Amino acid sequence: MTSFWRNIALSVVALPLSSMAAAPLAPTQYADFDRYVLALSWQTGFCQSQHDRKRNEPDECRLQTDLPQKSDFLTVHGLWPSLPKSIAARGVDERRWMRFGCATRPIPNSPEARASRKCSAEQTGLSLEGAAKLNEVMPGAGGNSCLERYEYAKHGVCFGFDPDAYFGAMVRMNGEIKQSALGAFLADNYGKTISREDFDRAFAKAYGAANVKAVKLTCNGNPAYLTEMQIALDARAINAPLAATSFVPQPHPGNCGKRFVLDKVGY
Repeated sequence: MTSFWRNIALSVVALPLSSMAAAPLAPTQYADFDRYVLALSWQTGFCQSQHDRKRNEPDECRLQTDLPQKSDFLTVHGLWPSLPKSIAARGVDERRWMRFGCATRPIPNSPEARASRKCSAEQTGLSLEGAAKLNEVMPGAGGNSCLERYEYAKHGVCFGFDPDAYFGAMVRMNGEIKQSALGAFLADNYGKTISREDFDRAFAKAYGAANVKAVKLTCNGNPAYLTEMQIALDARAINAPLAATSFVPQPHPGNCGKRFVLDKVGY
């Protein structure tokens, strides 16, 4: 975590974080979907992609520093429910759902959440305890980036998710992956070029060879560097610890190719 976000987290350190109950994640409407996608960023690669595209660097990239535990560069982007059958029945297809999410009008007059104006999205209602935990693993939360507002407005609000349960599930699963054989592999290979075969082997060691197809990897640049992984999860297992039965296959492995870099801090 950067010193910028560490200061925010410390400002609420007196709150009893351990006493916050971990409520199960459960939709109160449009519950007829079958999977979630857990999106995790390789934060140094994400920041490199912003720099390479000459975009305005967000604070979490501009102030990024090295970390003693390299697996901590695996950070939370979001948790995306798949298209509910009840919304598909209204004529919404997968492409429209992925682009607009909750703004496909399951809630009348729900505004579109725009990536270019994240802070214009409504506040999430996340508790201070939940925000402190989220800030540890989502560098774009709060501040001038407001990633959590955008993610909740696009992927959470129309399901009636409790914000603490929604973001708490992301925090929990991010931690489980970082503590797994995959997390150890990422830490051991920080700053190195790796093969997709070795990445898949580490994922298989953590969660079983059959589940390698649950992972979609996104890379940028030439030579390619990792920016994000998207992991497909069975919606019925979302509240259980990650295990071999948690995952479902995806149709495409992503664009990373046979070899790519686990980028390190700096440009």
